[in-house]
Amino acid sequence: MKWQQRTAEELDPSLIEKYQLSPIAAKLFALRGIDSDEKLDFWFNATEENLADPSLMHDMDKAIDRINQAIDNGEKITIYGDYDADGITATTIMTETLSILGADVHYFIPDRFKDGYGPNIDRYHDIVADGTKLIITVDNGVTGIDEVKYAKEHGVDTIVTDHHTFQEQKPDAYAIVNCNYTGQKYPFDDYCGAGVAYTICRGLMQDTMPELLDLAMIGTIGDMVKVTGEGHVIVKRGLEVLNQTERPGLRALIKNAGLTLGSINETDIGFNIAPRLNAVGRLANANLAVELLLSDDDVEAQKIADQIEELNNQRKELTTEVYDKCMALIRENSWQKQNTLVLYDPDFHEGVLGLVANKIVEKTHKPTIVLTKNQAGEIKGSGRSITGFNLFDALSPLKEELFTKFGGHDFACGLSMTEDKIGALREKLEKGFHVEGGLEIKEYDMELPLQGLSPQTLAQINQVGPFGTGDAQPIFSISNPTITQFFKIGKEKNHVKFNVAKKGGSLAVIGFNKDFLNNNLFPFIARVFVQLSLNTYRNKISLQGIIEGIEFASPKLAVPTPVIDLRQEKLVMGFADRYLLFDKKNIPIVRNRLQVSDDKISLVKDYDKSGETVALLDVPHNQIELNSALEKNYQQIYLRFLLDQLPVEHIPAKSFFGKVLKYIYAHPTLSPDDYRTVAPYLGLDYDSVLFILRVFFELGFVKLEDGKLVGEQHPQKQPLTASKYLRATQSQIKFVDQLRTMPTQQIITYVNNFLNN
Repeated sequence: MKWQQRTAEELDPSLIEKYQLSPIAAKLFALRGIDSDEKLDFWFNATEENLADPSLMHDMDKAIDRINQAIDNGEKITIYGDYDADGITATTIMTETLSILGADVHYFIPDRFKDGYGPNIDRYHDIVADGTKLIITVDNGVTGIDEVKYAKEHGVDTIVTDHHTFQEQKPDAYAIVNCNYTGQKYPFDDYCGAGVAYTICRGLMQDTMPELLDLAMIGTIGDMVKVTGEGHVIVKRGLEVLNQTERPGLRALIKNAGLTLGSINETDIGFNIAPRLNAVGRLANANLAVELLLSDDDVEAQKIADQIEELNNQRKELTTEVYDKCMALIRENSWQKQNTLVLYDPDFHEGVLGLVANKIVEKTHKPTIVLTKNQAGEIKGSGRSITGFNLFDALSPLKEELFTKFGGHDFACGLSMTEDKIGALREKLEKGFHVEGGLEIKEYDMELPLQGLSPQTLAQINQVGPFGTGDAQPIFSISNPTITQFFKIGKEKNHVKFNVAKKGGSLAVIGFNKDFLNNNLFPFIARVFVQLSLNTYRNKISLQGIIEGIEFASPKLAVPTPVIDLRQEKLVMGFADRYLLFDKKNIPIVRNRLQVSDDKISLVKDYDKSGETVALLDVPHNQIELNSALEKNYQQIYLRFLLDQLPVEHIPAKSFFGKVLKYIYAHPTLSPDDYRTVAPYLGLDYDSVLFILRVFFELGFVKLEDGKLVGEQHPQKQPLTASKYLRATQSQIKFVDQLRTMPTQQIITYVNNFLNN
């Protein structure tokens, strides 16, 4: 990852004076392009009264006329929603408004497990058969070509209200209200489904309907659409309405989340409220969440909120359970060196596949698809990707060949397929993997002055919020900090806490999942990038930093050290001039997982520079390779030896060889690939099984017949040590272990002997 500072011209002093902006707020506004009187006035003062005329949105007047006609004629109206937080709030907004108008209104939320996402032809059959005369979709519908056609053929009109991008064909609906419709006059194009529903209700009621803003705000944050432009009004005013809400359902949800009414912010919505609503659709039927939001009874609302709390707890447990199983699959199948991951278990819970895929990408930095089997025997999956690899584009050409259903965008996808195609998906995804655009670039706002920091500083920063998509939470840099009071925290000691000090000021800093940090690395820390938050401890409120990233640099020493031993550190610090590799198979790992740019990676054998700072990232195959590398002319050398291409980490015990051989004789119908499944049963990972098989092939103990592994009937008796492959691997493992465990002073002396010649 590469950090880049945002730049902008400073605000006009007269604007700073007019809006009474602190230096930090003025800088942040300028960096976000909110740099004129008009823009600042909108930011601070705009309300729902300033939102554009709903009739500017495509087909709005047509949709409103048809809805009013249905109400006047007493026609049955069905709202067809979606099972995420956006779809739930959009359904609630539309149902509540039509109820106020006296409509015969009903709602339907698809079941994730039975109906899938979006329009479902069987459900349209049911809705039409049940006497509905007008279907209004919310947060879905643009893909409902066949469903809308069926409804129309049976005398039922459909109004599609959505925000998703149209595909090749648009549904032949009575009206399509979509903020993304090409050529329309509405000035804001990034509403969520709830935002579109709210706009329709403004038009229907000829009123700003502020009482719906809390719901529209939850949908906006839950769906991660823009919180700038009209999105800023929705979120800012929605939070104000929510913090005074009388809705029994929201009050019960807020209570169970441990939040305090009156001080809820956008982070609370994103991390506490929206996930609880999402949990319902992940594990059960999201109708329950709509019931909660529509409830006007405190007792009933609390009862439903308690059910949702239980579902949310189950969601957390299932996510952890499936994630742990996925990480075990990676180990058992020896997929650590793969560039991509396709992980399948028929017992995975379908509702958490996307959450788990996202966690695995964060952990491994590999595009990941997690698959399971539903009750109908269909394979369902969810995928997430990394910067530089467009997962949707990579999988789209495989749509006809591999998938029964497929959809998504650059970094995420959902799919359905048959079980026999999983192997082909795994193979083709890996083969098609490539990263474009170099290192991921992350922006930060400014250097944080540590003097005079207080909780009031955060209040000044929050003038530039609420934050979200399009208005990112500010990130500050702290350059060349002095670090003190370092210790690890958390149940598993995987988080860190320390103080940073500079020019008389200081700040407490928390680093989540930064357990790679230790005292040895402090001299290398050039910058810490943080977001600011409040910490309350024993009724005392203080400002703290949350680490977003760290930039490392070579320590500024009076006498430069030519050789630095960093073999025990897990982290690759990106400040060397060149990262040298002995094995070209490690190049994709260094580029994609370790995020080193191509222009800094070289093979040792091709390296012809001089006077550079280099890092030896992987292990040489032998001492001759190491010596050859050390004979080159470096200014400074960092010893890492992180990576290898060893077939196994250690030679399996002799008993495992006997176990595998016995299994082969007993199961002569299995192919080598079948042993992926067998390996855990044998107490081994797949790499170890492959190693054992290769030894057996060399010694003539087993053979391949029609692609199946069978034992030789009369093999020549010889010890395992007769295998040249085993002995060579044993020797290489011994050399690598020695290289990685040799005492620091000993290896530095060894390297210096070459550098000084």
